Amino acid sequence: MIVGLPIERHLLRARDLADHRYDEPIGVADMAAAAGLSQAHFSRAFRETFGISPHGYLLTRRLERAATLLRNTDHDVARVCAEVGLTSVGSFTTSFKRMYGQTPTQYRAEFAQTPRFAIPGCVVRREARPQLRTFREDPATPTS
Repeated sequence: MIVGLPIERHLLRARDLADHRYDEPIGVADMAAAAGLSQAHFSRAFRETFGISPHGYLLTRRLERAATLLRNTDHDVARVCAEVGLTSVGSFTTSFKRMYGQTPTQYRAEFAQTPRFAIPGCVVRREARPQLRTFREDPATPTS
């Protein structure tokens, strides 16, 4: 870490890494290295600064990109999973459903029925943003 720079500047480097290389097999250790911090210190500071864990942030970026690919391409779910840097289709489907409330296939089917108009990308991203933006922090379903 470069002395004199605020820690937020270092954390932004890690966040930029996640934003630009989400499709590569990067993890929290790589993000911590980009920030020049130890993994434990980085994880704690990242959560305090951005309100989400580094892993949760990276997964959110990947799932947002997957949603875009599902809306705009005819790639199968396994290919979309690989294109966003994930390796397990089962875990991808589970995480996608947790975030968007439906499976990738259901999500694609819903958008396929919607007529297509020229809508600015910023509006599409805002409206398609998941309502449940946290990872495994959704309220627990009550058991009977």
